[in-house]
Amino acid sequence: MNTLFAILIDGMIYASWLFLVAAGLTVIYGVMRILNMAHGSFYAIGAYSGASLIGWYFSGEGDSSPYWSYALLLGCALVAGLVVGLLIEQGLLRFMRGRDESLMVIVTYALLLILEDSIKLLWGVDPYFAYQPYRLLGQSAIGDVLRFANYDLALIVVSIVVGLAAWYALNRTDKGRLLRAVIHDREVAMAMGVNVNVMFAVTFVIGAMLGALAGALTAPAISVTPGIGIEVIILAFAVVVVGGLGSIGGAAVGALLVGLTRSFAVHIAPEIELFVIYGVMFLVLAVRPQGLFGQITARKI
Repeated sequence: MNTLFAILIDGMIYASWLFLVAAGLTVIYGVMRILNMAHGSFYAIGAYSGASLIGWYFSGEGDSSPYWSYALLLGCALVAGLVVGLLIEQGLLRFMRGRDESLMVIVTYALLLILEDSIKLLWGVDPYFAYQPYRLLGQSAIGDVLRFANYDLALIVVSIVVGLAAWYALNRTDKGRLLRAVIHDREVAMAMGVNVNVMFAVTFVIGAMLGALAGALTAPAISVTPGIGIEVIILAFAVVVVGGLGSIGGAAVGALLVGLTRSFAVHIAPEIELFVIYGVMFLVLAVRPQGLFGQITARKI
């Protein structure tokens, strides 16, 4: 029973992190049809920004209350995502709208490499640590054996809030309905007076902010080192492919499926941990090539 509880809780924690990382990626693809490989760099920028600010805050320069550190993590992630996302979308991607999806993958991959080197130039290659917010919430115990960090459990709540907010924004607001119109038929939306350029810019910035938020919230639980952006984009890609590119619900289900499967492997058969994530992706794509919630769409020739 203890092993079952451990598998479920570990799987939920890992799934919540995966969803936070993948949400921005799937939002950008769903609207702009860009498989943004640079999304991993948004995650890294958020992590480095959060770790730097937390390090400054707990060095004695900031306010005495340690609980303000959570607001700092949230604020720096949103600002970093806003600035970087706006610069990239307005400075590069707006000139390449309508290009082939394969070309955009190459462009964003090149952007990933550029941003990774820029991160090293700005923050160096030494690791950053921001463990204080992680320790601040303490731990919870299940029985006499299982103990979990409350910060990890809080990530589950955050991921649920983000998922519900994204669903509500897309399905229950006027701007969300306009965005769905752009998704379904860009040309008709433009003919009806929708400013597609603004919708694209806002979407990309929101995706960048979600990626930076995932990085900032993860920073207290990890050692922030060069290369984390490249590592995370592979996992995020696996999640959105399993769930279906462009689907928020699919990203949530894909993250849950991958998270629980990986947790099961860690506790039962750790030697296949690295394989199971891609094994899940293979099995899903073998049955549904478009992913669990992906839609089959006609391709314009």
